[in-house]
Amino acid sequence: MRFGIDIAQQRMPWDELVTRVRLAEDLGFEGVWGFDHFQPMYGEGPGECFEGMTTLAALAGVTERVRLGLLVTGVTYRHPSVLATQALTVDHASHGRLDLALGAAWFEREHRALGIPFPPTGQRFDLLEDTLEIVTRLMTGERVSYDGHVVSLRDAQARPLPVQQPHPPIWIGGSGPRRTLPLAARWADAWHTFADPARFAELSRRVDELAEEAGRDPSSILRASSLSLSEPWDEVRRNVEAMRAAGVGYLVCGWPGEGAERVTEFADQVLPTLT
Repeated sequence: MRFGIDIAQQRMPWDELVTRVRLAEDLGFEGVWGFDHFQPMYGEGPGECFEGMTTLAALAGVTERVRLGLLVTGVTYRHPSVLATQALTVDHASHGRLDLALGAAWFEREHRALGIPFPPTGQRFDLLEDTLEIVTRLMTGERVSYDGHVVSLRDAQARPLPVQQPHPPIWIGGSGPRRTLPLAARWADAWHTFADPARFAELSRRVDELAEEAGRDPSSILRASSLSLSEPWDEVRRNVEAMRAAGVGYLVCGWPGEGAERVTEFADQVLPTLT
């Protein structure tokens, strides 16, 4: 089992954010995960909220080992070609430590407040499909022409080639049966969703079926979910084992309300008994 941690990237000064990330690296977590929003999603008042991709680029310069990602990058926020070049930049700045997680976006209030178009669900998934095509094709370094659902390219090219070949690992988050799971089965190096173990196992079997239909080996798709660290440690251990039995290979630990001491205790006392 592999473990990352959600750094809860909102309502904190920059120095505190960096402190959390460095702690996660020192404690041995494989990855740290921020979010891709421009406004806090909970609490009162505006609060600090740093842009996602530039945050990853900055964190690349103050870390050495831990992998970096946003869970997940909303495709409505950036043109797919811009996102591809941003991802290339972070991949190089981090010497190959970017995980590129993509989703159709959902936070309508934020879009409306900031004047960002928020198309209907079907169109957002069309854009997600275009983004997957465009990002992976541009990262070949070859010239690309593509007639998309929403975005098309004509003789486009992006350089340099990514450090990670053929591209940074693609994560797709969600459990929608009509669009999300088929896209994950076709494109994802890792698929993440929130579900109890029984439901996760059911969804994972469907991903297996769809991957086989798409001509992929289902075992090539890492299965990921999330884990709370706020329960008693015996319960946390049982939850991990239940998720492992359901096929989960990576757990994103939520930053607990109890703070850094709880994270440190998990890493020192619980994590060694789980791996």
